[in-house]
Amino acid sequence: YVAEVPVNWCQELGTVLANEEVIDGKSEVGGFPVVRRPMRQWMLRITAFADRLLDELEDLDWPQGIKLLQRNWIGRSEGAEIEFPVVGSSRCDDRTPQLDVPPSESIRVFTTRHDTIYGANYMVLAPEHPLVDRLTTEDQRAEVASYRAKVAAKSDLERTDLAKEKTGVFIGAYAINPVNQENIPIWIADYVLMGYGTGAVMGVPGHDERDLEFARKFKMSVLPVVQAPGKSPQESIGFLDDGVAINSPIIDGLPTPEAKKKILAWLQEHGVGRPDVRYKLRDWLFSRQRYWGEPFPIVWQNEKHEALNETELPLQPPALEDFKPTGTGEPPLAKAKDWVRYSENVTRETNTMPQWAGSCWYYLRFCDPQNAQRFTGEEPERYWMGAENDEARMTNDEGMTKPESDTSSFVIRHSSLRAKPGGVDLYIGGVEHAVLHLLYSRFWHKVLFDLGYVSKPEPFQRLVNQGMILGEDNRKMSKRWGNVIDPLDVIAIYGADAFRCYEMFMGPLEQMKPWSMKGVEGVSRFLARVWRLMMTENQAGDWELSAAVQEVEPTKAQQKITHATIKKVTNDIEALAFNTAISQMMIFVNAFTNLEVIPVSAMRIFLVLLNPFAPHITSELWQQLKSPGEITQQTWPTYDESFLVEDEIEIVLQVNGKLRDRIKVPLDATSEQLEAAARANEKVRNAVGNQTIRKVVVVPNKLVNVVAA
Repeated sequence: YVAEVPVNWCQELGTVLANEEVIDGKSEVGGFPVVRRPMRQWMLRITAFADRLLDELEDLDWPQGIKLLQRNWIGRSEGAEIEFPVVGSSRCDDRTPQLDVPPSESIRVFTTRHDTIYGANYMVLAPEHPLVDRLTTEDQRAEVASYRAKVAAKSDLERTDLAKEKTGVFIGAYAINPVNQENIPIWIADYVLMGYGTGAVMGVPGHDERDLEFARKFKMSVLPVVQAPGKSPQESIGFLDDGVAINSPIIDGLPTPEAKKKILAWLQEHGVGRPDVRYKLRDWLFSRQRYWGEPFPIVWQNEKHEALNETELPLQPPALEDFKPTGTGEPPLAKAKDWVRYSENVTRETNTMPQWAGSCWYYLRFCDPQNAQRFTGEEPERYWMGAENDEARMTNDEGMTKPESDTSSFVIRHSSLRAKPGGVDLYIGGVEHAVLHLLYSRFWHKVLFDLGYVSKPEPFQRLVNQGMILGEDNRKMSKRWGNVIDPLDVIAIYGADAFRCYEMFMGPLEQMKPWSMKGVEGVSRFLARVWRLMMTENQAGDWELSAAVQEVEPTKAQQKITHATIKKVTNDIEALAFNTAISQMMIFVNAFTNLEVIPVSAMRIFLVLLNPFAPHITSELWQQLKSPGEITQQTWPTYDESFLVEDEIEIVLQVNGKLRDRIKVPLDATSEQLEAAARANEKVRNAVGNQTIRKVVVVPNKLVNVVAA
């Protein structure tokens, strides 16, 4: 929809700036003055999905920190909307000016702490509030106008900065507190935003940090109306949590939850309040005054707009030599006069879309990238984004499923990632995307779901935030510090496999980690050991398959380490614990190094496990082993639990309760066998010495304690 909304306008740059691009009332680029001015903008009604964006967040496998950021950004608050009548000509007293306002004029506020209404002794409006012009008295008009001009040069971020000094201006008018009928002064202040709540707040300095700072700045009284546990009324000033209502005749003595219910019932009964739910989330400003970006497929006629016919899509922007901002507020596309003039009395929309127009749905295009009719076909979307048991699926020769109409290249997904409740299986991205890209994509996906274009309501089922790789000096890589690592330089020395493996071996994916060239060298040595495990250098200096690698059955011990490695690497890949997967493969290599006979079957399994980490060396070794097919086409190994059953266990040997040794014994060893092993143990015998063994206590599978005296 289209709306007039206040934006950050920079005349020198000739464009609208985001809040983050405005610092101290000036543009981040160039330091030019920025003012707030209303402009016609395209908006997306994301607030209509606020509850769903909150409720459906719970089922996602996302970091709790990201979920919290989205919850706070959406900011659902349950409270009350209260009307404060404005003192006008029909209800004035000796300190109230005559105002040209209707007798029924009132200011609506939203609050989650309606139990504190008795402590409301002033009212604050956003400087942009539509009532300001009507309520400001003549003697205050000049001061109010001056203050509003100063506020217009501030961004919303600056205005709501908790650390800044509170400012404001009394507009000369009063409102009536509905519960005690007291006249309270009406101010304007920059910390109240028109875009949040109702653009008005009741000032309760006793129990709100900003209100208290404001009241003290302008020497207003402070009345505590909530008593903190174990505190006096005066000591309760500044208390923000639940307590007991005081100085509030209707609700005195009630704990906060009960006080809220009773005062809300009173407000409803008297027609000055009602329960309400509000959100910090605002509708999404979706237009930009710049050349790059998708043009809106919209035309205007007689102040009304309509969409282009589908046959006219996609709409291409006109070629412009001068695509700089116009400086007038008009977008650069307005310069293309012939393009703008669609027909007689009909013109094109000249705003463009932001980058979100592409990034909010690009993942869906991957499902069906060659489709010229729609962003993705139904069957490919259900295959790639749907749940495992959806219809519209079929099985190929390798036991994998694929949409019948899919003619694009077919990539096999890891089988253990299959049984997910729909959406992209795994999304790896930085925390900086928490409340922009990730939230916007969820909104777009829900709209598409409601329209029937996608099969699941959420786009990304699992989210992982990767940690940053720091320089060797533990600082963020930067040209300023001279600590930037160029991957090509590392690859030129150690190879791509060593580079890849080291990145995955550095530590947990989510953690911040410093780069270490010694670490790269260590991983490079590991890969060299993998090579020498199967290859040997002949007298001519050429590498050939080692004679130790033979077609023989692995021993029981070799089967055990092989299947333990399959299990560990498989589970660690699923958990994105790549560093511990590589550690297990190092253990495997140690177990097979220096053996006279190495089973080729164990080596083939190992190479398949290592291939995702080191594709080049494993592909070469796969060919050297004369293995069938390409290594990348092999079925992922599965482990056999029977090989992982422990047949030995470590027990403790004690003499008179003191540890003397630890030994391994068969898992099913009897008490008699354990006692015999303890008596035969050299360390136990030395500890007993010339004493007489009085008793032997056996705890199966745990310990043997020899009691001697």
